[in-house]
Amino acid sequence: MVRIRLSRAGASKRPFYHIVVTDRRNRRDGAYIERLGFFNPIATGTETGLKIDLERTEYWMSHGAQASDRVTSLIKQYRGTPQPA
Repeated sequence: MVRIRLSRAGASKRPFYHIVVTDRRNRRDGAYIERLGFFNPIATGTETGLKIDLERTEYWMSHGAQASDRVTSLIKQYRGTPQPA
């Protein structure tokens, strides 16, 4: 089954996550099919904390991919924020 989930990157005590499409059997930070965006939980000031390609996310979900609980909440949060033109 194909999943949309977070893949951790960044240094120790400085998490940074990529939102990726991967087979559920792959490791958390292992191989992925496509990168859809990123999530920076410690973004401050003018740094971008969340960016998701909603068009590709909808494409994968329409083809049977299931988002993890955390990614589902991030998508809802991203849709609720005004996007730059």
